[in-house]
Amino acid sequence: MVYNVIGVSSGSSLAGLDLVFTALTEVRGKWEYEIRAAVRLPYTPEWEEKLSGAADLPARDYMLLHSEYGHFTGHAIKSFIHDNQLDHQVHFIVTHGHTIFHVPSQKMTAQLGDGAAIAAVTGLSVISDLRAMDVALGGKGAPLFPLAEQLLFPDFTYRLNLGENATLAAQLNGAFAAFDICPCNYILDSLAATLGRAYDEDGQLAAGGVTDAPLLESLNGLAFYRESYPRTIASKFGTGTVLPLIQKHQLSTQGKLNTYVKHIAAQIAGTLGSLQQDKTQEAPATLLLTGGGIFNGFLIKSIQEALQPLNITITIPEEPTSKFRTPLMVALLGALRWRQETNAFASVTGAEKDSVGGALWAI
Repeated sequence: MVYNVIGVSSGSSLAGLDLVFTALTEVRGKWEYEIRAAVRLPYTPEWEEKLSGAADLPARDYMLLHSEYGHFTGHAIKSFIHDNQLDHQVHFIVTHGHTIFHVPSQKMTAQLGDGAAIAAVTGLSVISDLRAMDVALGGKGAPLFPLAEQLLFPDFTYRLNLGENATLAAQLNGAFAAFDICPCNYILDSLAATLGRAYDEDGQLAAGGVTDAPLLESLNGLAFYRESYPRTIASKFGTGTVLPLIQKHQLSTQGKLNTYVKHIAAQIAGTLGSLQQDKTQEAPATLLLTGGGIFNGFLIKSIQEALQPLNITITIPEEPTSKFRTPLMVALLGALRWRQETNAFASVTGAEKDSVGGALWAI
């Protein structure tokens, strides 16, 4: 079975709206994909302001923005279809929306981007709210994307996404598992922002800094790293714990970036090292790296150096997969919802049970 799907995502960095048109093929439970068109549409300053301030809006204004952003997304998709001559080829659209509130402890998550509005504008069926069912069942609503990676890239021992957090997925003790290792790009971008940079391009700032041993020891000693999986990192861990800890140390920003990169590498190596001890394997382990962090050369070099004693072979996908990994994963999770198949595992999110997540807006 082939599904021609448009996947849509928007990250917390406000880099823009990512759209992918992909052909997803399923044969006897095995999935393959082909990205046939992809684009990132940068947000205007006006939209950056609206999205960044959405959490502080009164309820009525928030819902109006929810509708407005849905219509905005719908028109962006409609233009994407026209520009790439995709008329009559798209089976359905899957949108993650732009996360504003995520409070799984109170069984609530909210992403801007009304699915009904997108369906009304495009004239196509839309799947949205992918995290809502899992959160309603007491799950953390995350991580969800590692499941899609498991289906599209099943031949790797481990799959590690270097996104806002470093998130690992693997088959452990015969079952699929995925969990956050440590905060990643969120912290690096926040530090770069103090120098007026949106991010540390290729890790050049970090590479020019010096590792601070006391800070590195403090970071590695945080209690969170002693918690067992499944575990997920809330944004307040970065803003309320990690960043304040870094700022206590009188270092240059480059020194802080360098030290935090070394911290990420150390946590990844420590996690994979413990997993390697728990399993016997004849062939060397393989690791697929994805996410925005793969474009940070200093981070990748640091991870490679930290993993060298573990004999783990690292693979980084080529473009466009490397750049548009998230909307591709969104598309596949939506395809599972379309087929009424599980797309959120309780063993990963901590929910009461597995679920089929996503609201369907049919035209």
